[in-house]
Amino acid sequence: MHHHGYLWTGPKDRFDQEALRRPPHPEPPPAGARPELIQRYREVTADFPRSDLPPLETAYWLVKPRSLVRGTWGEGKEAASWLGEQLAEYAPRFLAEAQRDTTHLARLVNSAAERLESGADVSLGFYLERPSYLSLALVTCSPNRSKPELACPVR
Repeated sequence: MHHHGYLWTGPKDRFDQEALRRPPHPEPPPAGARPELIQRYREVTADFPRSDLPPLETAYWLVKPRSLVRGTWGEGKEAASWLGEQLAEYAPRFLAEAQRDTTHLARLVNSAAERLESGADVSLGFYLERPSYLSLALVTCSPNRSKPELACPVR
C-alpha cells in the first residue's frame, strides 16, 4: 500500500462545475437515445480522465493523468507530512481565519495520518481569497479501499 498526493487550486466557479467532476456512467446510453445524450456521454468519457478538476469521489484521482500526482509515499505519516507542508503554505490565503489556526491544522495532519494508515483516503478543501478554491487529496493505492478496481497511475 502507498499514497499519492494531489493538489488543485483554481477559480471557485470552475470547481463548482460538478458535471465535469463526475465520472461517466458505467454503461453508455441505450441505442436509439437522443443524439445530445450520446454526445454528452462521449464528451464525459473523453474529458473526465484528462481533466485536472478534483473528482467528486476522491478515489477517482487515480484515473487522472499521472502528471497530476504531486508525490508518492509508502507511509501514511510521510504523506500527511506533505499535506502539512501544503497547509502551511496556503494557510495565509485561507478565507476563513479560523482555518488558519496552527492547532487546527496540526489536528488535520494527525487525523490524515491515522486515516491513511487505516487505508482510507483524505480529501480537504478550503476557500481562498479572490474567490479561489484549494483542493488537497491523499489517495491510498494498491488497492484503493473504496475503488479497488482502479489501477495505480504510477507504475
